[in-house]
Amino acid sequence: MDQDFIIIGGGIAGISLAARLAPAGRVLLLEAEDQLAHHASGRSAALYEPNYGPPAVVALSKASEPHFRATADILTPRGLLMVAGPGEEDAFKAEAQAMEMTQISPHEARAMVPILRPDRITLAAHSTSAEDIDTDLLLQNFAREARTAGAQIRVRARVTGIRREGGGWHVSWQGGEARAQVLINAAGAWVDEVAALAGIAPLGFRPLRRSMARIPAPAGVDVARWPMVFGPEETWYMKPDAGALIVSPAEEDPVDAPHDAWADDMVLAEGLARYEDCVTGPVTRLLASWAGLRTFSPDRQPVIGFAPKQAGFFWLAGQGGYGFQTCPAASQLAAALILGQRPDLAPDLVAALAPARFA
Repeated sequence: MDQDFIIIGGGIAGISLAARLAPAGRVLLLEAEDQLAHHASGRSAALYEPNYGPPAVVALSKASEPHFRATADILTPRGLLMVAGPGEEDAFKAEAQAMEMTQISPHEARAMVPILRPDRITLAAHSTSAEDIDTDLLLQNFAREARTAGAQIRVRARVTGIRREGGGWHVSWQGGEARAQVLINAAGAWVDEVAALAGIAPLGFRPLRRSMARIPAPAGVDVARWPMVFGPEETWYMKPDAGALIVSPAEEDPVDAPHDAWADDMVLAEGLARYEDCVTGPVTRLLASWAGLRTFSPDRQPVIGFAPKQAGFFWLAGQGGYGFQTCPAASQLAAALILGQRPDLAPDLVAALAPARFA
């Protein structure tokens, strides 16, 4: 089966790129699991906050906004509230400034989220720029665009072999094989493993676990309009979700190897305790818990570009938990580089994302 482009990885990175490339050539996307977006993309906090993340992420997030605004029902207003107590003043000030948040009084914060403890919360800052992302709709829109343009999307296709052959790449999986001129590595936490399979030096990506718990909303309280709430230096966060609350310890715990992650009970308990310290009611039960792997490059910026001195091997990796809010611009950049077009983004940003920076 001859293709122009083979994409390994069916998360939001791979799917959005498939939609961009399919009008220009034959695209085959391979996903190891039974469904698309099974791992990190399926466990997202689903928030668009353009000022959240390192500089290159912020630039990609802001460049993605036109796509979000042009697509009906993708974004819904949410808002972002940071709260802090004694001893957290310096961290609060630095984070509020970095995220362009407006300081408000603790009384105003409690008007937004009535369960905040008046004896604990002494500082608050708010931003209206944060919005919920309908991640399922965004993913399905890109998948539909890709298929409509002729892309083939295969699940249960775990790649078992990659070799350079005849000026292109030969990829095999249980039950199939294909060849293409360009191979795109969008395998999330597994990107270094895919590179090694292709005989290319890994870049040192680190998968970090983050846990989440879904808990009941306070009895008789409508939380639908509450903002997302977090502590300075992201030691915990809370977000309304379909009539309940999602609470995370926001940990970044390294894992020995990429895998289907699950929540660590002790880490989850510690994070819930930090949340409880800021609110008036205890957590009495969990509705569900889960975890995902946020994968970072050594400098914590995404990696988008061809591998140096490795013809046709393209990195689309290291989204680090920012995949949904950056995917429109990241996929446009990746498609432009693959197709030999001039990117719309600034040259210094393109260079900051290129894998050549690790050479």
